[in-house]
Amino acid sequence: MKKHFIALLAILSLGQMSFVPLAIAQNPRVTIPDFADLVERASPAVVNIRTTEKVMVQQQGGIPGMPEDQAEFFRRFFGVPIPGIPNSPKQSQPNPGKPQEADRGVGSGFIIESNGLILTNAHVVEGATTIYVTLTDKREFKAKLLGMDKRTDVAVVKIEARDLPKLPLGDSSRVRVGEWVLAIGSPFGLENTVTAGIVSAKSRDTGDYLPFIQTDVAVNPGNSGGPLLNTAGQVIGINSQIFSRSGGYMGISFAIPIDEAMRVADQLRTNGKMTRGRIGVALGEMTKEVAESLGLGKPRGAYVRNVEPNGPAATGGIEAGDVILSFNGREIAKSTDLPRIVGDTKPGTSVTVQVWRKGATRDLTVTVSDGEASQVASKKSEALSGGSTTTLGVAVSDVSDAKKKDLNIKGGVEVTGLGDGPLARAGVRPGDVIIRIADTDISGAKQFEALVKGLDANKAVPVFIRRADSTLVIPVRPK
Repeated sequence: MKKHFIALLAILSLGQMSFVPLAIAQNPRVTIPDFADLVERASPAVVNIRTTEKVMVQQQGGIPGMPEDQAEFFRRFFGVPIPGIPNSPKQSQPNPGKPQEADRGVGSGFIIESNGLILTNAHVVEGATTIYVTLTDKREFKAKLLGMDKRTDVAVVKIEARDLPKLPLGDSSRVRVGEWVLAIGSPFGLENTVTAGIVSAKSRDTGDYLPFIQTDVAVNPGNSGGPLLNTAGQVIGINSQIFSRSGGYMGISFAIPIDEAMRVADQLRTNGKMTRGRIGVALGEMTKEVAESLGLGKPRGAYVRNVEPNGPAATGGIEAGDVILSFNGREIAKSTDLPRIVGDTKPGTSVTVQVWRKGATRDLTVTVSDGEASQVASKKSEALSGGSTTTLGVAVSDVSDAKKKDLNIKGGVEVTGLGDGPLARAGVRPGDVIIRIADTDISGAKQFEALVKGLDANKAVPVFIRRADSTLVIPVRPK
């Protein structure tokens, strides 16, 4: 009788839109957390970050690099202040031919030291001329960028203030799937907005160097850089990305684990940049079919698709086609593990690398090099690509007939190396195939290089990238 009564209470509660889970009704010790006290304690340490940049204003309020009819569309729909929405875009008074300071974007951050040290995302402050930090008491400060790392999307900024509230840091390695979490930030410029949910997954691979925390907490543009808190009020992550087909929240968001973020932040505040190890290999996906064909049984390790000539891996004896099973004593479960482990290794360290080759394991010794220094050297020597990088920041070669057939394409050029340029910064990878620029199909490397040389350095063009069975469109400016 008692069980039926509890079930009836649950049904009645559902009808009143205040459903209490049956497990909680049966076990009064299990309670839904009350976030009110937590928010009251944490909110003063969460900040709004507003950035500006210098832009050249054209006559009649035009937007550089954009046709006037398109510019008019953006002015009508995005350039008029929206009543009731703070920090909405404002109409500027153009001064033709002179640089003007314009709002660039809005994000979030949080104070980790009472002297004004703040963590946020690199994409929030990248390219900013001026960074403004606003506290919950409405005080606004100009912030100094101490350093940022685009690979992990972590940035450290500093404001000149004392005795500020700060957030305690938690241990992201102890986060459990299913636990309650809370986000505070400025979605769409709405400061100090609070949303809650649960941890949906851990160690989600969406980048080269970070195993993200996945949650169902509502996160939108402007939440970037804000804290992800556990029920003890400790920061366990930095809200960084969302999965979306619309540009807004669709039920999945990702946060940078605070342990990883602080490891980066400590280097940024000390050196102003990250120092990472590298060995000079390009990795491919280890599928079940590949693993079985190599005699591994199950997919494991990092499949080496290409080796940089004269790089650390090549010098140590690693060959294309090898599978790296362990690095410096740490097991490699999947390809995305290797860049993180190598990146964490101090340059100059000699490590033992176990590889699988021709049905047997071999132990090789590789000396890890400095990632940044090696990239500069490779650009000068052109060793990585076997050819020079273009103004788009990539080196290319003709696509093999086998790869054309595999990708179902007629032409294109394969990216063989990355330099310093817009495509490299946009996330293009070695192995990607560039099939078109604007309206021109790419037939080969010579035609590609000639086409790139003729591009307008100040005009954005769409570059069509073929990756596996997907075609990506990346708008870039050659400059």
